[in-house]
Amino acid sequence: MMYGQKTIAIPPGHTIREQLVTREMSQKEFAARMDMTEKHISQLINGKVALTQAVALRLESVIGIPAHFWCNLETLYREKEARIREEGLFIYDEEIAQKMPYAACAKLGWLPQTRKLNEKVYNLRAFFEVANLRALESLRIPGINYRKTNTSASSDYALAMWAQQARILARNAHTEPIDIKKLKRVIPRIRSLSTTEPSFFSQELEGLFSACGIALVLLPHLSGSFLHGATFIDGSHIVLGLTVRGKFADKFWFSLFHELGHIMKGHINSNLDIGDSSETEADEFAQNTLIPPKEYGEFLEKHNYSQSEIIFFSSSIGVAPGIVLGRLQRENHVPYNRLNALKMKYSLTE
Repeated sequence: MMYGQKTIAIPPGHTIREQLVTREMSQKEFAARMDMTEKHISQLINGKVALTQAVALRLESVIGIPAHFWCNLETLYREKEARIREEGLFIYDEEIAQKMPYAACAKLGWLPQTRKLNEKVYNLRAFFEVANLRALESLRIPGINYRKTNTSASSDYALAMWAQQARILARNAHTEPIDIKKLKRVIPRIRSLSTTEPSFFSQELEGLFSACGIALVLLPHLSGSFLHGATFIDGSHIVLGLTVRGKFADKFWFSLFHELGHIMKGHINSNLDIGDSSETEADEFAQNTLIPPKEYGEFLEKHNYSQSEIIFFSSSIGVAPGIVLGRLQRENHVPYNRLNALKMKYSLTE
């Protein structure tokens, strides 16, 4: 027998044993009458082997109970056995559901609103398109890389939900075949768009990426996730998801080029967890592509970080002043409370 929280599965062998007791018949004699081995009879009685239609017909002859009775017992047993296993999976899924930022995702409209734990489990299974949440362990997105500014115990679950929403939205995007060489050629153009307004660059940016096989997805910030962006291959295209957390131009463009760094460095093609080294490489790609090291070094040597000098330098290298200011602030050359008028704040579609 198998026991679940709400279900008990009794194998047909239990009824066979009762019949043998009533008839005062040993398993050895029963095996001989059934023309089967004692080992198989023992396994049948203990529910370790299935009671087939052929066996049901033999039972009808030996015990005198119709074959359909035994077949029905077997079907019921296997159904309850499966239900007990499902109960075990459901308990596991409830534990996972409690760790996921369900309420935050529901607030964003990604999931139906509910406070019932069992409904959360069903909704999460549908959201992730899995029979149970344990399946997520074997369905991790290969080579996924992401940028975040902090860590928490729930960050992996937040990443999973954020990436799945990006994947769902990217399905509606039309992209050309993946072409990394073409992407390399258009990076200067992408960089130059940082000097323009979102109303101008958003459509062109989407088109440039689409031509390279990349689906650009903008998502709202998921509370508690600390995520800025994530990149991974899904089917025939690359998904480049960005959160509009902060919405300041310097964060947007740095996150965008950070994710481009993962693509250009081949990190998204890896099935291995390449960890912090890939994040460092992507950071270096972003900062060196946005602000060339040689020109930046020469600018720092002047030790003049006035508003006019930052604007002049930004213009000379062809990027938005806020990008330069953001880096100067991160490197403690300029306090975070100074010159923030240079930072454009985007109002992007989420």
